[in-house]
Parts: sequence; C-alpha cells; structure tokens
Amino acid sequence: METVIVGMSGGVDSSVTALLLKEQGYNVIGLFMKNWEEKDPNGVCTSQTDYDDVRKVCDKIQIPYYTVNYTKEYYERVFEYFLASYKAGRTPNPDVLCNREIKFGPFLQKALSLGADFVATGHYAKKVTQDDLFYLKKAFDKNKDQSYFLNQLSQEQLRYAMFPLADMEKTQVREIAKKAGLVTATKKDSTGICFIGERNFKKFLSSYLPNKTGEIKTLTGKVIGKHDGLMYYTIGQRKGLGIGGIHNSNGEAWFVVSKDLTTNTLYVTQGDEAPLYSTSLITDDFNWIPKISNEITFDCFAKFRYRQADQKVKVTIQNKGIKVDFKEPQRAITEGQFAVLYDENENCLGGGEITKVIK
Repeated sequence: METVIVGMSGGVDSSVTALLLKEQGYNVIGLFMKNWEEKDPNGVCTSQTDYDDVRKVCDKIQIPYYTVNYTKEYYERVFEYFLASYKAGRTPNPDVLCNREIKFGPFLQKALSLGADFVATGHYAKKVTQDDLFYLKKAFDKNKDQSYFLNQLSQEQLRYAMFPLADMEKTQVREIAKKAGLVTATKKDSTGICFIGERNFKKFLSSYLPNKTGEIKTLTGKVIGKHDGLMYYTIGQRKGLGIGGIHNSNGEAWFVVSKDLTTNTLYVTQGDEAPLYSTSLITDDFNWIPKISNEITFDCFAKFRYRQADQKVKVTIQNKGIKVDFKEPQRAITEGQFAVLYDENENCLGGGEITKVIK
C-alpha cells in the first residue's frame, strides 16, 4: 500500500483531499504545516484554530496526523523576499514562493523522510505523466484553477505531487465534505496574503518597513499631492490615493502609472488609461516545467496575474529568462508578479517573475 502524506491546512480542500485518498485505499497521513506565528488583535493564534480543524477532520476520517513548524524557513525564504520586493517598488506574490520554497521544499523532504511515496495538496491543478516527463495542467474547475501558483515547481517536485481535486468543482468538494460530516465543509476560503489575513495592509507593512512620504505627480510633472510611501501603491491602483477634489479637475478617476524610487515619486494619470498599457515584458529567470522549448521564438498563451483570462503572446528565450510580446496591449502589468505560460492544451509551460515592463 502506497503512503500519501497530505498537506493539511485546516480548509475544506485539503480535508476532502485526505478523505478521497483514504477512500481510494492509500495509507494516508495528515501533516499540518505551521508557517507563521502571530496572534490576531483578540489574542488568538489563527494557526491554532486551523490545527484544531485539522485534528477534528483527521479524527473523523480516522487517519493519523502530525504537525511541523517551518516558521523560520518561511521567514527566510518567503517573507524576507516579500519585504525586499516591496522595498524595491515591486508587488510580490508570496503564494508562488511558498509552494516552491516550503510546501514542495522542506515539507516535501520531511514527508519523504517519513516514508511517503507521494505528497498531496488541495490545489486545483492536474498532473499528467507523458514520455517520462511530468506536466502541470489546468484544473477542470477553471474558476478555481491554481496552476498559476504552482508555476515554479520542478520535475523533481512534481514527481511526488498529487492533486486529487484536479477534476472536481468546488461545489462538489463542499458537498463531499458535508456528506462526510467534516467540520470544514462550510469553512470560508482564505483570501489575500495568508500572514496578513483580515488586518490593515498598510499598518502591517509599516511595522516591518519604514514608510517614506513623497510627492504625487502627474505625467507632466505637476505636484498634486503627497503619498504615504511607495510600497503601499501598485500599478493601476485607483482607490486610496487621496487626491480627490483638485481645482480644475474633470472628476474622472486617478490611476497609479509608475513609481520612481530614486526621487520617491508616485506618478498618476487621470481618466486616460493609455499610460497603463504596455506591449511586452521581461523575466530575468524563467522556470520551465516540462522542459525548455526547442524553439527560441514561439507563440503561446500567458497570464500575468491570477484569474486573468489567457492572453495570446509571442515568447523569445533570452539566456535564463524570456521576453514576452503581447498580441494585444496589456493593462497594469506589475513588476514582482509572475508571467506564466500555457500551451493550447492547457499545459503550464512554467513561469518567471516580471522584472521589466516595456511600455
């Protein structure tokens, strides 16, 4: 009997993942991963609440469960990257790094050391084996597909991965949990950045990085206000700029266009969104999932943020990175996010952090 260790988060997806594998005859072990140690304003540690749910679920489906603490690794490999990115004016995606550096890093190694044949997670993604290569494909439920967040996985990491929810819809998952009497059946999905949760983003970030106020300027160089710190703003942002009611203004919305770290200036535009559009981007480093393309230049599809519809692009391989030319201009492409490529068969070719946006 093959042993599968399930990464239990305390949510409904990982709960049903464990249940399905148990029903399929695997030797299933639940492993709860603690990545962040901090109490909420009410003095409650949210990870303890999640662990309590894991314990209840594992007891219900009668599988053993354990916990591992990776708060040090998470801080060094994910959170420090998160802070450095904001300090450099980028908008990072810590979920992508958490999958590569933690869930399929020390967590996977721990599982293998415990005798696991596979590690399963509640991700909505599909793994396919063909010609001795492991392919990452989009999940059946396109509204929940999470292949975007797995774009940094290697062949070795995918070798041991299992995604039991690949062909299921979220409504099915909740129904299975409900029928099985799992406490997580109606539990709300986690949203946003896990270690911030429901807290105020500005307040959280300012406790780790010193904010430096500066000028807000139009593209013509006119000063129209003050910003609270460049790290608090992202390209395309229109709310929370605090520049309403300007004399002779036409009343249309303002948008963040760019950030100049050298002068600590936030540039905005009003009404006309043309300055938000770009024609191409560059990633200095790109992770190829099945294998690097045989062609230097090729056409495919891409996403530049989660839940975005596939965009037609032309890719040119450049050393370790790629240049991506858009078939149609793209709005608010943001440095620090990931450009993720797909072929016409919904295979994820890989991804890379966006390091330059070309207007």
